[in-house]
Amino acid sequence: MREKTMRRRYRPAKLEKMGDILQKVLKKHQIPLKTADHELQKTWLDAVGPKIAAFTRPDAIKRNVLFVKVANSVWMQQIHFLKQDILEKINRANEKNPIRNIFFSLGEAAVPIADAKRPQAPARDDVSALKSRDKKIIEKSVAAIADAELRDILKRVMTREMARRRRIESEARNPQGPGSR
Repeated sequence: MREKTMRRRYRPAKLEKMGDILQKVLKKHQIPLKTADHELQKTWLDAVGPKIAAFTRPDAIKRNVLFVKVANSVWMQQIHFLKQDILEKINRANEKNPIRNIFFSLGEAAVPIADAKRPQAPARDDVSALKSRDKKIIEKSVAAIADAELRDILKRVMTREMARRRRIESEARNPQGPGSR
C-alpha cells in the first residue's frame, strides 16, 4: 500500500521593494548607495524649478528637516536667499508632513532632470583650439589619476574649458569676429 505523504504548503514570500533589496545587498558589500525618493525629487523640482534643481538634490528628510546637497558654494549662497520661499512651496505641496527647516550642504548634486536645459558642447573641435602648452598642462594634471575612465572624463572637461577660454580670449582680441579684417 502506498503511503500518502503530505506536501508542505509554501506561502508566497512577503514582497519587498527592489530598492530595499538593492540597499541590503549593497550594504552587505559595503557599497554606499542611496535610492532616490521620487516623490521628494518631484516636490523639490516643483518648488525650485529646473534651473536650481539641476544644481541641487534633496538628500533626505529627518525629523522634519530637509537635507539638500548643493553642487557648489556659489549656488549654496544663492539658494540660502530663497530658503524661506522654497520651504513655503514644499509645505504647500506636502501639508500632512510639513518641513520645519532646510539644511544645505556641499555634495554631489547631479540629478538628471529632463526639464533642465543644459548647454551643448561647442560644435568645433576643442583640441584644435588649444595651444601645445595647454595640452601639456592637461596631460600633467590627469597623469596621477589611476582610474582610466575618470582620467578620460577629466581630460575632456579640462579640454573643453581651456578651449572655451581660448575662444573668449580670441573674441576679446578680435571683437568683429574671425572673418573680418
